[in-house]
Amino acid sequence: METLYPCCVGLDVHKKTVVACVRCVAPDGQVVKQVRSFDTFTDDLRALADWLATQGATRVALESTGVYWKPVWSILEAHGGFELMLVNAQHIKQVPGRKTDVKDAEWIAELLQHGLLRPSFVPPKPIRQLRDLTRQWAQLIAQRARVINRIQKVLEDANIQLAGVATDVLGASGRARIAALIAGEDDPAAWAGRAKGSLRGKRAELCRALRGAARSRSITASCCRR
Repeated sequence: METLYPCCVGLDVHKKTVVACVRCVAPDGQVVKQVRSFDTFTDDLRALADWLATQGATRVALESTGVYWKPVWSILEAHGGFELMLVNAQHIKQVPGRKTDVKDAEWIAELLQHGLLRPSFVPPKPIRQLRDLTRQWAQLIAQRARVINRIQKVLEDANIQLAGVATDVLGASGRARIAALIAGEDDPAAWAGRAKGSLRGKRAELCRALRGAARSRSITASCCRR
């Protein structure tokens, strides 16, 4: 096969270790391979970057294994001087006969050297950071929605129809009603009398909605159980 790049690196990335294979073609056409293993602590990954630089390698390929590839990519990217390629592990693992991490790294380096790897898209670092933030924000919003639904279910189980009167069950007035209920206050008229904002004009309706069939202890237990 045609050799497109004279010196390439294949990285087999795991949770605790990274196996690096530097594969270079000497002027006489002989293939020279060097293999080293590194831990995945930050200092070790920086040592990996320094070692690759001393070997004269500029093209590095690694598998997209879980999230383990991300710190390796970030440190090599920050080090500079490397053209990085992220590849789908399934595209490589389909080839039989490789049973060790060293052979995996050697095989990645060989495929890269012959231009047989198909890279996955990796956006620039600012976009990756923005994606992480928006993903975390979406998860927090989903968790908040699940908690609100759980609270509404507990109230409806007790026939407390707060959601039918208040637009936001966890608004200022809604939280005050729930806190009073958990504290043991059983007088709906007293709760309705402390309504805030637009709920002040719905005190009569609010009083009926808050007259449930369960006491604070059962509601507190339901919240804890769920």
